[in-house]
Order: sequence, then C-alpha cells, then structure tokens
Amino acid sequence: QVQLVESGGGLVQPGGSLRLSCAASGSIFRLDTMGWYRQAPGKQRELVAAITRAANIDYADSVKGRFTISRDNAKNTVYLQMNSLRPEDTAVYYCNAQGFTTRDRYLEVWGQGTLVTVSS
Repeated sequence: QVQLVESGGGLVQPGGSLRLSCAASGSIFRLDTMGWYRQAPGKQRELVAAITRAANIDYADSVKGRFTISRDNAKNTVYLQMNSLRPEDTAVYYCNAQGFTTRDRYLEVWGQGTLVTVSS
C-alpha cells in the first residue's frame, strides 16, 4: 500500500506565502506524475500544478507566476511553494501521485488534504 501525507497548510494574509509538502511512503517502485489539486467549498476540484518525474510541469493559469511545484525523487516528495497568495486561493489542497508499486501494479493515490486559508 502507498500513502501520501501532506503538510504545510494554514492561515495566511493576502500577499503571504506558504510551502506545502507531500511525502509518499509504502511499497513504491516509481512515482511518475505528482500534482497538487485544490477544492473550495461549493467548487469543483481543479488542478493547480503537476510535475513528471522528468520535471515537465503544468500550472493552472490562475497560479502561474506565483506558485512553484518541485519534487525530490529520492524522497518521493512533492512540494508547492505558494507566493503572493490571494483570498481566492483559499481551498483544501490535495496531493496526487501516479506510478507503480514494487509488485508492478499501477497506483494512483491521494493525500488527505490540507487547508489553506488566505484572509486578513
């Protein structure tokens, strides 16, 4: 079994910064794409940023230039550095990972979510 554990959420003022971390553990052979999604109350879950093992990156237009996604393949960890935060960034942020287990089975797992609140 593979699990994702997220951390780093909290309350920040507009213009502030937060750094989210997501660490994968368990019977992992290889993680391919890792990404961050977010969901605000009453809204659909949306992709924020995704990164492949080779470091190809996609960002949502709303966060481009403000957020930076990165990963440490040796630690099976993905990060999201969030700068210049806006109230509309308020949401529960979820980590997602795709890859293969040590038993050659495809895996796709989600973290438990971490709440980011941007408010004065």
